Amino acid sequence: MNLTVIGTGYVGLVTGTCFAEMGNEVTCIDIDNKKIEDLKKGTIPIYEPGLERMVLKNVDNKTLHFSTKLKDGLSKAEIVFIAVGTPMGEDGSADLQYVLSVARQLGREMQKPLIVVDKSTVPIGTGDKVKAVINEELKKRGVDIDFHIVSNPEFLKEGAAIEDFMKPDRIVIGADSDIAFDKMKDLYAPFTHNHDRMITMDIRSAEMTKYVANAMLATKISFMNEVANICELVGADVNQVRIGIGSDTRIGYSFIYPGSGYGGSCFPKDVKALKKIAEDNGYNAKLITSVEDVNDRQKLVIADKVIKHFGENLEGKTFALWGLAFKPGTDDMREAPAIYIVKELVKRGAKIQAYDPKAMDEAQYFYLKGVKEITYFNSKYETLQNADAMILLTEWKEFRSPDFEELKGQMKNPVIFDGRNQYSSLNMEEKGFEYYQIGVKNN
Repeated sequence: MNLTVIGTGYVGLVTGTCFAEMGNEVTCIDIDNKKIEDLKKGTIPIYEPGLERMVLKNVDNKTLHFSTKLKDGLSKAEIVFIAVGTPMGEDGSADLQYVLSVARQLGREMQKPLIVVDKSTVPIGTGDKVKAVINEELKKRGVDIDFHIVSNPEFLKEGAAIEDFMKPDRIVIGADSDIAFDKMKDLYAPFTHNHDRMITMDIRSAEMTKYVANAMLATKISFMNEVANICELVGADVNQVRIGIGSDTRIGYSFIYPGSGYGGSCFPKDVKALKKIAEDNGYNAKLITSVEDVNDRQKLVIADKVIKHFGENLEGKTFALWGLAFKPGTDDMREAPAIYIVKELVKRGAKIQAYDPKAMDEAQYFYLKGVKEITYFNSKYETLQNADAMILLTEWKEFRSPDFEELKGQMKNPVIFDGRNQYSSLNMEEKGFEYYQIGVKNN
């Protein structure tokens, strides 16, 4: 099929590239001239394992194209995906200005029947708004062109997006016509060859499904972090509690690892948006509100442990920081706990020596730009020199089995604050460390 994907951010670029990988002819559109020129040269704006190789391959195969002109993508397109950003507004709602701007452009420029797919995470009722805007523009032109609206939310995990797209556990399609359902089934047929993973529903239910999925996962994380904090108070070990409850198949082990809170581009934004959707419809979503409140507090738990150990005044203290990204496998620092912990320690006089395999540019030039008290290093061991303690915030594989003798040899004090309970199964005291983790009381 001939496809057009509007927006070359995380979702748009992965979507377009994976469809091209299956033999479709895909044109990705973006208004950012520099980004498009970079993509044409093979420079990928985000880090995602396997994405760069797949982009370069399909550009060489001439199945993946990039342009700043919508008409370049519309001339042959059968399906158009809207994958532009829906940033969070001041009130927590999703900002639809870019989605509706694209819809307006489509109404002005489409020349033949189209399937218009909302791939962006959008509030319930957005499909109706997109349809109304396109119809408004067609009416202004005095033309009658058939089109169908589809909601096809993405369920991509950062760090595993290619695998998630190529081998989906479900494909949710919301539409109101058999023509749209049939076209989307044909498009996704190569991805469901071994097992039919397609779930069809109405458009509003599909829009709601995306928000509920992310809010449910965020709820599991906040619930386990709340439990971890209680465990510390009563002298229980949350790591053992996790195993005890995870063995129940009704609960399972996914998303019940205690830590420093969730971050990234999806969970924080979508939890806020769902709370706002409820509020706009006269409902006080108490549980969802609590999920957000617990997460906000959890991001500072490790900072609190550091302050409790070293005191409120951290002048003259230096901390090695392992991990800046909100999770391993990505350079994404949006709402990462590292941002909040660094700022909390620095304002008390601390200096930070940081390392992350992928996210240091994001920290240095965006999220921690202007923080003069942080220095970036090219390896995890370099951060340890004369450090008063090491703080681990991202569970990258290269942090799993460090040389603990090297740590002790370089640090002033053998103290570790583990914000992901990475070393909870090891006897850190026997290794000669003061070890602080989430959900376990320190004597």
